[in-house]
Amino acid sequence: MPNVVFVAPILSENASRMIEAVASLPDVRLGVVTQDPAEKLSPVLAMKVAGHWRVDDVLDAWQLSWAADELAKRMGPIDRLFGAYEQLQVPLAEVRERMGISGMGAAVARRFRDKSEMKDALRAAGLPCAKHALVESADEAVAFARNVGFPVVIKPPAGAGAIATFRADDEASLREAIAKAAPRPGHAALVEEFITGDEYSLETISIDGRAVWHSLTHYYPTPLEVLRNPWIQWCVLCPREVDDARYDDIRKAGSRALEVLGMDTGLSHMEWFRRADGTIAISEVAARPPGAQITTLNSRAHDIDFVRAWAEVMVFGTFERPTRKYAVGAAFLRGQGSGRIRQVRGLDQIGRDIGSLVVDVKLPVVGQAAAASYEGDGYVILRHSETAVVMQALQRLISVVRVELG
Repeated sequence: MPNVVFVAPILSENASRMIEAVASLPDVRLGVVTQDPAEKLSPVLAMKVAGHWRVDDVLDAWQLSWAADELAKRMGPIDRLFGAYEQLQVPLAEVRERMGISGMGAAVARRFRDKSEMKDALRAAGLPCAKHALVESADEAVAFARNVGFPVVIKPPAGAGAIATFRADDEASLREAIAKAAPRPGHAALVEEFITGDEYSLETISIDGRAVWHSLTHYYPTPLEVLRNPWIQWCVLCPREVDDARYDDIRKAGSRALEVLGMDTGLSHMEWFRRADGTIAISEVAARPPGAQITTLNSRAHDIDFVRAWAEVMVFGTFERPTRKYAVGAAFLRGQGSGRIRQVRGLDQIGRDIGSLVVDVKLPVVGQAAAASYEGDGYVILRHSETAVVMQALQRLISVVRVELG
């Protein structure tokens, strides 16, 4: 019976779903480390957890190590230690190394987290990615931009989810963005050339360093454009035809990138572009499950519980490749205006037009404050055997439904 410890900052809906998936695996003794008290676990989930340890900061490797030690005293030696949160990957790896727990090591975790180190490794291997530089001052950023040309993108080297990411179209906007990033000696900002084109993601399951499964998503429009325009209702499309020849280049480059970065066993999320001339460029890679409802989309595309499948990968190192039955897509509903949600228009019309395609819904709640996240105030997930049908329905949905604020 493996002793497994799952780590999450808080017992959110997503974290609880993952804890439930791990707990549902056969013959697993599960411990949980979180900043929330054990009372935040639902009564049903609490019965499935063998141990809980609360810390003040799960991102502090010392506190995480202390919690793992205490759980090991109660449960026995820990066989697996993992979590899904991006910022947790390095401290988790450091604790695994200290305790002799199998899994990704600290050097590999840092290579995935530090986007500058990541791009250095990818470029050295001949893989296409954006030109970049670490800068500690506005003058260094301007010098880089003059060399590669505007626009450029400014982001933290260990960012996630396009948070604190800015586009600069000229020197004035670059200096403004650098002032927000506040780089200084020993605390650099990452500046990259801005790649134009269609943006996608590539999700990959790897077992013992070998890619055994993949999926693709297409963003409409790019996440950075969504952040720059908080009124945009955007979509994520997972086509059914992920094995088509038109994706051969990114499948090959993606597998090679994971090999270069040191991926062993787990689920990865790679963001990439296809330029107007047809060439590809890798943006960045994360060694954890994707956001933007992509995990749910893959559950619906294959008629499986993809979270449980990920848990099996992390605990047992096994994965049964599923059959892709559908194209799926998510439309994210975002408020028009400012203030709280006043009303949602167009739902009845959408129900009549495409209601048969809807498989998941989270509707905006009237009276609640507008969400700051790029996922917005709600979403609708659609499914059909034909990709074109899903794409057309997504466009119809975001053109009809309106979330009004005021």
